[in-house]
Amino acid sequence: MKVLDFPLARITVSFIIGILISYYWRPAISVALFTLLLSLIALAGIYFLSQKNKKLNIFFGICVNLISLEMGIMSLLLNTDSLQQSNYTHFNEAFEKEHLMSFTLREKLKGNDYNDRYIAVLNNIEDKKYTGRIIVNIEKDSTKNSLIIGNTILARTTLQNVNTPKNPNQFDYGRYLANKQIYAQIYISKSEIKVSQKIRKDIWFYAARLNSRIIHNLEAAHFNKTEMNVAMALILGQQQEISSDIIQDYQYSGATHVLSVSGLHVGFIMLFILFVLKPISNNRKGSFIKLIAILLSLALFGIVSGLSPPVLRSVVMFSFLAIGNHLRRGSNIYHNLLVSVLLILLFEPYFLFDVGFQLSYIALFSILWIQPLFKEVWKPKNKIALYIWEALSVSFAAQIGTFPICLYYFHQFPGLFFVTNILILPVLSFIMIAGIIVMIISVFGSCPIFIIKIFEKSIYLLDLIIHYVASFESFVIRNIGFNFFYLLSFYLVTIAAVFWLKKPSFLKLAFLLISIVIVQLSFIITKNQTENQQELIVFNQKKKTIISERKGKNIQLFTNDNSLKKESSNNIITVYLTGNFGVLKSINKLENTLFFNDRKILLIDSSSVYPKNARPDILILTQSPKLNLDRVIADLHPKQIICDASSSYSIQKYWKSSCRKKRIPFHATAEKGFYKLN
Repeated sequence: MKVLDFPLARITVSFIIGILISYYWRPAISVALFTLLLSLIALAGIYFLSQKNKKLNIFFGICVNLISLEMGIMSLLLNTDSLQQSNYTHFNEAFEKEHLMSFTLREKLKGNDYNDRYIAVLNNIEDKKYTGRIIVNIEKDSTKNSLIIGNTILARTTLQNVNTPKNPNQFDYGRYLANKQIYAQIYISKSEIKVSQKIRKDIWFYAARLNSRIIHNLEAAHFNKTEMNVAMALILGQQQEISSDIIQDYQYSGATHVLSVSGLHVGFIMLFILFVLKPISNNRKGSFIKLIAILLSLALFGIVSGLSPPVLRSVVMFSFLAIGNHLRRGSNIYHNLLVSVLLILLFEPYFLFDVGFQLSYIALFSILWIQPLFKEVWKPKNKIALYIWEALSVSFAAQIGTFPICLYYFHQFPGLFFVTNILILPVLSFIMIAGIIVMIISVFGSCPIFIIKIFEKSIYLLDLIIHYVASFESFVIRNIGFNFFYLLSFYLVTIAAVFWLKKPSFLKLAFLLISIVIVQLSFIITKNQTENQQELIVFNQKKKTIISERKGKNIQLFTNDNSLKKESSNNIITVYLTGNFGVLKSINKLENTLFFNDRKILLIDSSSVYPKNARPDILILTQSPKLNLDRVIADLHPKQIICDASSSYSIQKYWKSSCRKKRIPFHATAEKGFYKLN
């Protein structure tokens, strides 16, 4: 099937390219709007001219794709909250001192040991209208948290920028939140807030209320707390209360997708609705009734699950598949998929950069495209064997499609994922059906005890299987170095292999062999880049000093962290090694003098002892040494001074002031992040 022959497919691809251009280039709205108007005028002109000269039709198609690209650019710009003048990012004083702010709670997030966390929408600052989404951290205390979604809160506080990564190759939480249009967070205690009596009753309020009603009715039926938290994650995607140990088990066993509501869950719901409506005939009227029932059920599921983005994406995706099936467009299922992508990105273009969005669509496309190959490998005559084989082939096809992108983002691979899917398939199928029934009953009242107990024990059995598989940690391949070159080349060879397997030909075989060569080239290029790099890193870690020296892939550490010397396990170092394809050669005790690329580095620690005739190029201050920096500068004449996070903040302020007077560059890792010397 030539998917790109479908006009909307080409339009969708152009639209996505436009979003990418806008994201990385960020043109002015006026420029983007002007080019869009020019293209629309050109389109109108070509349309009228093509009525007389059919040869101009090709330019008509080009112009349509160009307009789609420019609409992608405009869509992202218009959906970027920070570009709106009313957004709080334009009020700099709110980041510098306390102001009275009003905000409304929109979504509850997973809390931590210290704070309950929410996403809130800002209403105003000091009675002046400001908009935007923020993270609200409310300090936990002995009192019960009675806040609900829809509460409007008044608090005098300061907006804080979301921290950027302070160490190399770390997850960029600031960019992650910016893609969700969140640019700041606040920290407040319960005593500092005033909750308005008036509740904003919007769709998020009613969604949260439905969710709370389900939880209340499940608790009233004495549903075990641990299993209930897993059930809320499995059925409704609510992972706020699920324990980190259970999440880790699902990660190690290769069943993380089960906890995140996605196409798997929405697909189960769609199949369940079709099963319930099976007595209705498939004539025109019956098919329409089924379509309406499916669309309403999926919409209701989206509301009950809290209108989270992953759920909404899956609901839209399967709604288009249902519409396509109703219109007897099953042969164009790829096109229906692309149209759903276009619709979602039209309203939420930043979803394109969401890992969940990428995994959902890649997994579904892989199932539709690759799974038929597995069906041809074996066609069991036994219905039970056929059902199991089809389910497993679906899982394997999805894993093939998502394998490169999972390595790129998560750098690990659960080797027993296939075993996990075989073991949990019967239990999971029952849980999804029983879960839907339990949740529907719980919306209206307390669920019968015997149903609750059956559902609870099935989840317990699922957790037991997952935990057993996850206990074989040696099968979990961690810290896999995987860069963007690998990602592209692996997808290229996967696409080439599937094309060749579906319909072998000489040209397709040549394409496959060339793609294999490109994979090899990506390995060679990466290896050459790695071996030719040299750098010294001063890491940012509280109360500890960690310095690394990298020459090619070989990395030496210098540290005062005794636990690191014994275990050689530190998340900061692990991420750095993985991101740079590095090998840890040695962990050494900190030295007062280091040399790197003809530059002399002197380190002064808590002993405050230093040789007065050292004359270093770079001076590193660690462990809060008690010294007069003005005198040290006069003695040593360093060209640059570095201070890591092991020194107290109050001392760093004095050092920064001294360096400013002497016009010596000063780098505090606690403020600016890690220091890198090439």
